[in-house]
Amino acid sequence: MTTIRKDVVTLINVFTVEPQDQQRLADLLIEATEKTMKGLPGYVSANFHRSLDGRHVANYAQWRSPQDFQAMLQNPEAQGHMEEIRKLATNEGYLYEVVYTEKD
Repeated sequence: MTTIRKDVVTLINVFTVEPQDQQRLADLLIEATEKTMKGLPGYVSANFHRSLDGRHVANYAQWRSPQDFQAMLQNPEAQGHMEEIRKLATNEGYLYEVVYTEKD
């Protein structure tokens, strides 16, 4: 289970997809994580959420540093996964830092 941590950067990425493709998108994201992302330097965790309206999949992922995240974006294997994902969905994602959790 992911622990929300202050010592990493967090990617919050929301994908917009047609409802009939939502599960396929989630499966592709999980496959990319299992086959590629988990093995890259700086990877910490990933979580995927399906919206109840069927039109979105949210990714909450943690990376050790912005540099590790940027290196992942340049990785040829990661780029290959993202090409297939972009055929199904658009996305908007940003890196964040944790400023507060309830347990602080």
